[in-house]
Amino acid sequence: MDPKKVDKLATGVLYTIAGVIVVILASLLGYILLQGLPHVSWHFLTSPAKSFEAGGGIGIQLFNSFYLLLLSMVISVPLALGAGIYLAEYAKKSWVTDVIRTAIEILSSLPSVVVGLFGFLVFVLQFHFGFSILSGALALTMFNLPLLTRNVEDSLRQVSFTQREAGLALGLSRWETVIHVIIPEALPGILTGMILGAGRVFGEAAALIYTAGQSAPALDFTNWNPLNIASPLNPFRPAETLAVHIWKINSEGIQPDAAAVSAGASAVLIIAVLLFNVLARFLGNRLYKKMTAA
Repeated sequence: MDPKKVDKLATGVLYTIAGVIVVILASLLGYILLQGLPHVSWHFLTSPAKSFEAGGGIGIQLFNSFYLLLLSMVISVPLALGAGIYLAEYAKKSWVTDVIRTAIEILSSLPSVVVGLFGFLVFVLQFHFGFSILSGALALTMFNLPLLTRNVEDSLRQVSFTQREAGLALGLSRWETVIHVIIPEALPGILTGMILGAGRVFGEAAALIYTAGQSAPALDFTNWNPLNIASPLNPFRPAETLAVHIWKINSEGIQPDAAAVSAGASAVLIIAVLLFNVLARFLGNRLYKKMTAA
């Protein structure tokens, strides 16, 4: 058979497969947005949810989602940076580093429900944090940390070795070379991975059902004292997130307009995750152009 015809046939098959995948994803996203956007309004985004009557919103759940995301990223980002820098720049190849990398691979492939059960047994019961934002943030840290660590390590390893030699040749110490030369060069990839990880965490539900809880108590947005139980910033209060709320109202069936609320909340969740992905690509490209003069 003519090699050119084989090449064209293979190229056509690959384009067809790619087109089918794009159509499926676009259809799924389009269906969710078309069903949900008509129910989204300012009242829907800011008002609290209702259990036995129609007209509720997702205000508290939306706030809880962003607060949990912020708290989990504050915990996981420094740990991921430290672990990634150690593995990429300082760790010598040995059975210890092989075990560490194997553990990271295993943890990154765990189902989120397993992470949630672990968080329930350790953070909720053993540490007595109860169903709280803190328990949920720690569970999300366990869920996201392996991927963030791998992203940091891979981004640092992609920096050319000549950059390290140049830093050392200028009289910089190894640590100063990492801080002032290698990390700025790898920052676009690191930041992109962090934002994509944040989007992944934002839509998580299974791990939070067992740790953050399934209730959204009324919050006093005039009281920002973290020690007050009604304060939005209290890390020891239960917090139902947007993804958990979607699962809950569809499983209970006690809300008259459950379908409308679920559709609207799903549209908001999809838009938030899409914004995380667009922001990651935009910032990554801008930083890459700025730091490489491309």
